[in-house]
Amino acid sequence: MRAPGFVTRGQPAAIKAVRAMIVGQPPHALLLGGPASVGKTTLALDLAAGLLCLDPDPAARPCRACRSCRQIAGGNHPDLHRLAPEGPGGQVGIGQVRSLATELALLPVEGSRRIAIVESAHRLNEDAQNAMLKTLEEPPPGTTLILCVEEEDRMLPTVRSRCARLRLGPVGTRDIELILDERGLADPPTGARLARLASGRPGIAVALASAPEAVSIRSEIGRQLVDLLGARPAARLAAVRDLLARSAELARLIDLSLASPSADPPALEASPDERSPEAEVRAPAAERRRALAILLDVWRDLARDLALVSLGDARRLHDPRQLEEIQAASVGLREQAVALFLRRLDRAGEQLDANVSPELLADSLVLAWPRAEAAA
Repeated sequence: MRAPGFVTRGQPAAIKAVRAMIVGQPPHALLLGGPASVGKTTLALDLAAGLLCLDPDPAARPCRACRSCRQIAGGNHPDLHRLAPEGPGGQVGIGQVRSLATELALLPVEGSRRIAIVESAHRLNEDAQNAMLKTLEEPPPGTTLILCVEEEDRMLPTVRSRCARLRLGPVGTRDIELILDERGLADPPTGARLARLASGRPGIAVALASAPEAVSIRSEIGRQLVDLLGARPAARLAAVRDLLARSAELARLIDLSLASPSADPPALEASPDERSPEAEVRAPAAERRRALAILLDVWRDLARDLALVSLGDARRLHDPRQLEEIQAASVGLREQAVALFLRRLDRAGEQLDANVSPELLADSLVLAWPRAEAAA
């Protein structure tokens, strides 16, 4: 069940904590942690709506009917400020933070509070985090700063120590089914499949449901990775650029749907044979990193499924429709090799965030991808 007035689903403990903040005294700064697309920004907006709501009864906030609630729903409340990564590096820079601090120092326009939401705050560079410290240490009266982060340990200890902290986890399959059903995006069986593919992240499930081509491309990438289990190094290196190109297409479909679920999916790019090395070089660094991040996501799910099948646990596969394919692929793979590769994928994610070349990372990963002993 969804809490009255809240858009967030599947996070009962977090919703309870946020409701207490709305009724009582909210913190001047809140660190909302959790994996990508589990609902951190949605919960941050629920909190903002509750704090800015005009209903005289605090227990009824957010009412979703008053002028303030409608403005937040429309994205145009003058006392709600949002910050997100921008530019080639996909960073939240010091200039953005200083501009936000200036805005928060002003008196509220309509109510008694100002709220700021910083999305992907783990992308704040060190200078930007230090610039934010003054606001955290001496917050203007009636100000609440909400930092949404995927990796809390990438925030400076001085920043973390000045924030209340709340963590969100993956959302249950049933809750994601309900989200998709309420939006008219998928029936329950399809919703259950998309929930598994999204690994409990409702934002990704909505994006996949909004762009059916994305599911097809994701499956295609998985099949290519399965085929590479039996391939030699030269063939792997030749295939990895196409994997990155297809992942870039998948990223564009997902990101467009996340930004505007009702928008039409963009036209896909040229077929693999029509892509040129020059086109790859021209791609902005942030897009290339995003493509590899998507590839890592699919790769990680496939590796986990291979490990589960090796352990005789096929009930928790991300896509049960691929059971036979996964079972066939697991023959000849050493369980320890798959486990080691999963750890390598996690390290690759950290290196990607540290701005290591996506292409070099992809090359090293495809060469480290376990090889079926039967194909040796």
